[in-house]
Amino acid sequence: MGSTLIVGAGIFGISTAYRLALKHPNTKITILDRCPAPSTPAASTDLNKIVRADYSNPLYVDLGFEAISAWKNLPFFRNANVYHQTGWIMMDEKDSDLAERIRKNFQSSGREGIVDLTEQEVRSRWGGVLKDTNCDEFGRYYFNATAGWADAGTALRIMAEEVVKMGVEYKVCDATRVLTGENGVRGVETASGEVYTADKVLLCTGAWTSSLMSSVEDELGIPDSERIENQITAAGVGVAHFQLTEEEKEVYGQLPVFVYGGHGEVIPPTASGIFKFTNATSFKNTIVTRSGHSISVPPEGSQLSVPQSLQDELIDQVRARIPQVLDNGRQVDYFRLCWDSISPNQQPLITRHPDGRLGNLYFAVGGSFHCWKFLPIIGAYVVNVLEGMSNGVEKDQAWSWKRENREERGVHEKVMPHREWRDC
Repeated sequence: MGSTLIVGAGIFGISTAYRLALKHPNTKITILDRCPAPSTPAASTDLNKIVRADYSNPLYVDLGFEAISAWKNLPFFRNANVYHQTGWIMMDEKDSDLAERIRKNFQSSGREGIVDLTEQEVRSRWGGVLKDTNCDEFGRYYFNATAGWADAGTALRIMAEEVVKMGVEYKVCDATRVLTGENGVRGVETASGEVYTADKVLLCTGAWTSSLMSSVEDELGIPDSERIENQITAAGVGVAHFQLTEEEKEVYGQLPVFVYGGHGEVIPPTASGIFKFTNATSFKNTIVTRSGHSISVPPEGSQLSVPQSLQDELIDQVRARIPQVLDNGRQVDYFRLCWDSISPNQQPLITRHPDGRLGNLYFAVGGSFHCWKFLPIIGAYVVNVLEGMSNGVEKDQAWSWKRENREERGVHEKVMPHREWRDC
């Protein structure tokens, strides 16, 4: 195994560095990221993220349980107590078959954990926290004890520290351009003009992938149909946070992860008492590059700067889920934008670039707002791709470069962007 340059220190980049260093302890591995670990701003470094195997696609049911096992058993995660198996409540919208497909996957694989609930049980259990939840659009409900959540930023920082201990070089810089040479891609150039080279270059650049790839695609005259924007695009969602008192933390800490249908989730409070509400209605930020190509990129500025219309939307969703949080004129303590790269079928892109002129260039992107939970394990599969090894027919096809639009159900369909940032 030759030298490897990993651009991006989110879940794909850090997990790959960890698994690569485990397998090849003497190889040269370098990670570039614009920030020290944990990398910000990124979906990878949020306060808390859901860990679950509840998927309509059997591939991710298996991958979810593999990840849950790793969250429990990797010593550096277990010792830091970053994983919390609280279970989760799933509210099944009347016009959706998602929960039923999840149930069937668990049944067909012989797995346990899902227990159906009545609306009255949803309202009365967990200290009655959901007693005033608006259930008008829901038909069925279940609780799955196998799910939970993890402390996202802490987990990423811990794993990044681990890879540095293993000899991986972590460089803080902003990669701005992919560089080619006689044998394909040779490295990247940074904003300060530094050049980093390696035998293989892996982009784990999430929502910033199209922006980084645009110049080299222009240089090589890559046709529109083969540009990275057609494989994954940048999408954002809004998140609301409340700082709870110790008394409130005790009350809302009884709640498992709460999935409000396809609208988003409520995640139990962190140790510091931050209570988080997510909005699954995403948006793109489409710009036109100098060469006239449309790509979506995260907007400039702080991710804590959220338009009033999105704030109002989130407050309405809080009111529908747990309205008592807003009693007595209570305000959201802070809002945040969360950006990720998303693919048309919400499956990650873990593959080599198909154009021979970009030999040695690989991708591990397309988290699609659900892949964070795979932090402990996904790198092993990326390493296989880097080494030209198969992950099995199903995974190879699911994570491959797509040359046509295949009609298939998505893994996380409700989160696909259907509006623009400027319209929010």
